[in-house]
Order: sequence, then structure tokens, then C-alpha cells
Amino acid sequence: MPDFTVLDFDSFDALVFDCDGTLADTMPAHFQAWSRTVGQLGLTFPEDRFYSLGGVPAHRIMAMLASEQGVTLDPVEAAALKEAAFEELLHAVLPIEPVVAVARRYRGIKPMAVATGGYRHIVQRTLHNLHMADWFDHIVAMEDVEHHKPAPDTYLLAAKRLGVNPQRCCAFEDTDLGLTSARSAGMTTVDIRKLRGGDQS
Repeated sequence: MPDFTVLDFDSFDALVFDCDGTLADTMPAHFQAWSRTVGQLGLTFPEDRFYSLGGVPAHRIMAMLASEQGVTLDPVEAAALKEAAFEELLHAVLPIEPVVAVARRYRGIKPMAVATGGYRHIVQRTLHNLHMADWFDHIVAMEDVEHHKPAPDTYLLAAKRLGVNPQRCCAFEDTDLGLTSARSAGMTTVDIRKLRGGDQS
């Protein structure tokens, strides 16, 4: 995991963080919940594809899988089953400490937001479990935008709610779709998967 302490974020007006896979190590639990749920629904969802769709809301993924595999279902209800399965695993989720350390350093000093494709109540529970519930000025969640990642809307709304220019924000992400979203919004991005020795883009 990269060491973010070597980076200087003082030059940015605000910091914006994805949640799943960025602040919280939720992706293994999410994949376990997906595997359990799609199996019950007669669908398949390979792990590599799961990671490639990071940031896409669950109901959109359900609709996509059902259409491709010829299964009839209500994507909203199916997504709710998946989220319920994930909530059963939420107690075991750990923070991604190098990223959390940045948020801890700037809490109360610099405007900060969470920009996520997840459901608000799940994200709030995740942050609460990790003792970060009061660190962020705003949470922009799946319910807040019509066009989700990789569209820029999630990050643009985060900047708007923070009252800052998106070009003066630094965004932290762990997926290609999320990075595309933040970059399309005009933000500097930190790819937590690849950062070595202070690389930013």
C-alpha cells in the first residue's frame, strides 16, 4: 500500500474520497455478498468484472447482468438483497489506513467530502463503523445523481456542496471508472492502486 505521508495536499482547496476500496477495505466483502446473491438469482458475476465495475450502483449492475444472461428480475429488489448480504459482513471491514491517515490529518482543517456510487445508508454505516462518520462535510451517494461514475456528476456535486472549484480538489480513487469520473470533473486524482513515491495525475 502506498505511503501517502510523502505527499503534500496543502495546495488543494478540498479533498474528496471514494469510500469502497479507498477509505474502507470493503471490496472483498462486497464481492462475497455479490457472489452469494447472484448465485441465488441464477446469475454469474466473475471477480475480474466485479472489480472493473467498481463505482457503478448495484441496481445498474443487476440490470446489466440480468439482461446479458437472460434472467428476469427487478434490479432494485435484487440490489437490495445484495446490500442486505453486505450489511451482514460490514462488521469485519477494516480501514485502508494510508488513505484514512490523509483524511485524519486534514479533518477540520480542509473541506472534505465522500463521493461514492454506494447507497447512502450503507456508506454512513461503513464510516460509522470505522469511526469516521463526522470527518466529512458532505457525502454524495448513489441517490444524489442521475448519471453515476464514470460520468463526472458525483465529483462535480461534491465540489459544489463543498463550495470549491473542482479544479482545486484532489480526489482519491481505486477504480478506473472512479478515476475517469474525477478527472472528467477536472480534479487532480490519486490512484491508490498505483501511487508510488508521490505520483499524482
